[in-house]
Amino acid sequence: MIPQELRYTKDHEWVRLEGDKARVGITEHAQKQLGDIVFVELPPVGVVGRRGDRLATVESVKAVGEVFAPLSGEVVEVNAALPGSPDLVNKDPYGEGWLFAIRVAAPMETGELLDAASYEALVKGSG
Repeated sequence: MIPQELRYTKDHEWVRLEGDKARVGITEHAQKQLGDIVFVELPPVGVVGRRGDRLATVESVKAVGEVFAPLSGEVVEVNAALPGSPDLVNKDPYGEGWLFAIRVAAPMETGELLDAASYEALVKGSG
C-alpha cells in the first residue's frame, strides 16, 4: 500500500516533509523491482544537491538503482544503520529503510512532487 501522507517522484523515491527538512527513501515498488538490497552508498552530510542530481546508489543482487535528489538542498542526515543493514530498505522502505534527509532550499519544488494517488497511477501504468 502506498502511504498517503508522503510525496513521490517519477523515479520512485518518496519524500516525507518535516518542516524545512525532507526525508527521502525509495518506494516499495522500487525495492521490489531491485530485489534483495546488498549495498547502499549514501551521500556525505553537507553535500548540496539540485533536484535531479544523483545522491545515492542502491545495489541489489540483480541491479543497481540510482537515487536522485527529489528537491534541491543540503544533505543534513543519512541513515547510519544502512551500511551494516542494507536489507532495511527491503524490510521497511517507508520507515527504517529511509536513506537521507535534506534541508529544502527551494520549497516551491515540493509542488512538483506526486501525491499518493498520482504515484499509484504511475506505478499501475508502468506495469
